[in-house]
Amino acid sequence: MNNGAVVALAVVGCLAAVGALAVLVILLRRGAPLATPVPRSQPNGELTQIDRARVQAEAEAYAAQLKATADRDAAEIISKAEAAVAQTRADVEADVRSAREEAKTAKEEARRLRGDMERREDRMAEREQRMEEVARKAEERAADLDARRNALDQRRAELDKLDADRLVELERVAGLSADQARAELVTAIETQAKREAAVIVRDIESDAQKEGNKRARKIVTLAIQRIASEQTSESVVSVLHLPGDEMKGRIIGREGRNIRAFESVTGVNLIIDDTPEAVLLSCFDPVRREVGRLTLERLVLDGRIHPQRIEEAYERSRAEIQALCARAGEDALIDVGVTDMHPELTNLLGRLRYRTSYGQNVLKHLIESAHIAGMMGSELGLDPVLMKRCTLLHDIGKALTHEVQGSHALIGAEIARKYGEPEDVVHAIEAHHNEVEVRTVEAVLTQAADAISGSRPGARRESLEAYVKRLERLEQIALAQDGVEKVFAMQAGREIRVMVKPGDIDDIQAQVIARDVAKQVEDELTYPGQIRVTVIRESRAIEFAR
Repeated sequence: MNNGAVVALAVVGCLAAVGALAVLVILLRRGAPLATPVPRSQPNGELTQIDRARVQAEAEAYAAQLKATADRDAAEIISKAEAAVAQTRADVEADVRSAREEAKTAKEEARRLRGDMERREDRMAEREQRMEEVARKAEERAADLDARRNALDQRRAELDKLDADRLVELERVAGLSADQARAELVTAIETQAKREAAVIVRDIESDAQKEGNKRARKIVTLAIQRIASEQTSESVVSVLHLPGDEMKGRIIGREGRNIRAFESVTGVNLIIDDTPEAVLLSCFDPVRREVGRLTLERLVLDGRIHPQRIEEAYERSRAEIQALCARAGEDALIDVGVTDMHPELTNLLGRLRYRTSYGQNVLKHLIESAHIAGMMGSELGLDPVLMKRCTLLHDIGKALTHEVQGSHALIGAEIARKYGEPEDVVHAIEAHHNEVEVRTVEAVLTQAADAISGSRPGARRESLEAYVKRLERLEQIALAQDGVEKVFAMQAGREIRVMVKPGDIDDIQAQVIARDVAKQVEDELTYPGQIRVTVIRESRAIEFAR
């Protein structure tokens, strides 16, 4: 039960009590008898006038008291009822306000939700409209594509027909079939591709050659500047100075028997002419010539010259030369800074002291090449000791060339492999003349050091016949090219100048000719250093003013 119901019941009760009290007062005023105790002084139970008045007065007093009490209780009850009613009214008003606020919040929330729903519905409607538009455009585009495809198919058919007609007409006019025309077109395209490729190759080769020449020139010049070697003096004749001209008679002996014995034992030709106090020893084998020179020198110092003495001096001289060869090999190892080499390789290396190649001493060539290779290896960050070892042994096969059949490069590689040299050293030896494909950097530097030592100015000499043949072959190679008019070999065969016909050869073809000539020269000829090929294309217009 809520507070309003309680207050209503309380008011009803108060009103009922007040009504009962009012009824009692009215009855007393009308004289209505009240139930009062009968006084004991009257036996018949009737009251006297005095008693009735007293009772009535008591009743009125009691009624007044009751009225006052009732008024007071009623007033208290009424005040409480009014307070309860006011509190109830305040609670009711608070509840009403809260309800109104909740209703207002609910209305706002409903309004917001209704707005969201309306916006969502609008977006959905817009999306559906866009989808319908996209679908419509897609259908229109598909229809357009179908129409274009049909038009293209029709156009392709027309072009195919035109191509066929044009092909027939071209074949009729040109007098060529389709295969022949295709072959000529392929040839023209191939020529054009070659020209374009030649341009690209020329540019790439030019850039690479510039950079490579720059770096190679730096490395080679540093190596050459740090090496100093003597000039070659090719000779097959040794001169022995005599203490006097009378010694010539002793050397000749009775009827020339000493000369015959000397030449028979040593294998060296002894030439005695009008040169004062000197005789000549001639032999193409430098070792035998040195043994003969030392033998004759011993005989001259001893003064006793006869066939038996010649044989004794020859044996002693040969033993001494062998010892000198061994010592020369050891000195070469010390000079280069290479250790731990087999004694047989050292002896073979020393025998090269008396051998020459194009007038260049082979042992000195090996030492010089080893120093150059070591310096180039250091510049490139390689092991200089390994480079020196490879280069020092690259011509070791020349010590046995006359004894064993085969190329000195392959012979030297077999000897090095036999005496336990590393595989890199063996490969550098066998590949230094490209008889075996080069696979290592050491082999490349060995070739470079060998070429530098052999091609430096004054290192070697070439016979006149070989020189002339090389020049002739250079001119023949250049003249064999199409469009070449004149060829000139210049600078002792180190440069070729090729004059081409300007009407037949353009600049690109001139570059191709230069590369082809250089390639053929590399493949066919053997030469020191490098040969420069210069192709000159010159056109002149001459008129005379009269």
